[in-house]
Amino acid sequence: MDVAQRVVVVGDGGWGTALAEMLATSGKEGGLWSHDPENATQMNASRQNPRFLPGFDIHPSIRIDHDLERLLPDVDMLVSAVPTAYLRDVWSHHAPLLPERVPLLSVSKGLEQGSHLRPTEILGELVGDRHIGVLSGPNIAREIARGLPAATVVSSPSPETTAMFQHTLSSETFRVYSNADPKGVELGGVLKNVIAIAAGMCDGLHLGTNAKASLCTRGVIEMARLGERLGGTRRTFFGMSGLGDLLTTCYSPASRNRTFGERLGRGELVEDIVASMTMVAEGVRTSAPVHALMQEHDLALPISEQVYYVIHEGKSPRDVTRALMTRGMKDEAEDLL
Repeated sequence: MDVAQRVVVVGDGGWGTALAEMLATSGKEGGLWSHDPENATQMNASRQNPRFLPGFDIHPSIRIDHDLERLLPDVDMLVSAVPTAYLRDVWSHHAPLLPERVPLLSVSKGLEQGSHLRPTEILGELVGDRHIGVLSGPNIAREIARGLPAATVVSSPSPETTAMFQHTLSSETFRVYSNADPKGVELGGVLKNVIAIAAGMCDGLHLGTNAKASLCTRGVIEMARLGERLGGTRRTFFGMSGLGDLLTTCYSPASRNRTFGERLGRGELVEDIVASMTMVAEGVRTSAPVHALMQEHDLALPISEQVYYVIHEGKSPRDVTRALMTRGMKDEAEDLL
């Protein structure tokens, strides 16, 4: 089985840095691209990333550079860890530099504003004729950087490329599953962020464990409902990239989306929370495309709809709770599986 030995991670956020560290620890040669020359210089000098992953040493073998071309010689796998909102700018600039046929693995989670394209669809438009895959799962960056055990899932249209991604990333602390449903795997990572904001609002409002567990249970149904309509396989949303990622994002104190929702529940304003966050809470941006897709496909996504109303129309989190609790009666089994 082919295994990539030289992997370059494009994007120096917490997740990109943690992946580069994990790959280096497992013996791969690697590089880490930063969009900011000053940040790249500081990381090279200190061998830390205090802005996005504070408290962790960066493996001495990882080359850090703001000039991607200097990292590309002999590369045999690329990882795109760029937030969805910046994907088009970053890869439009770098696409002409990329070696032919080197596969690209996306770990971004979001939908492009306006087009509603998934990250791999954006990359497919920009980076030429190459295999593109996706990784998604319950993977908090700080836990990966600490070497704590975790699992994830990879997928691409090519079984051979999926297997290469799986074997390249697998280690004693990182179990990588494969899945033949790249759309579903990618959409799971996208849609759970909106539900996680709702879970955070539960925490901010002190609604208790019962409410939050109920919300997560119905939330994965919403993810499967929309994901299936967009071309994913329903059962995928009950795996690592759906239910697994949802649970981590809804319960982890380190989850940006849950934290954003918690602060909403405590009464903070959307614009103040956004301005204070160093890293992107993708669910904030994703809430609008999800709402548009809900309307386009005439689907009932009550949790996602109420999150949209809070973020974009100023509805009170308490009013959201009341609206969800007083909806019409339903049979739970109607579209459970």
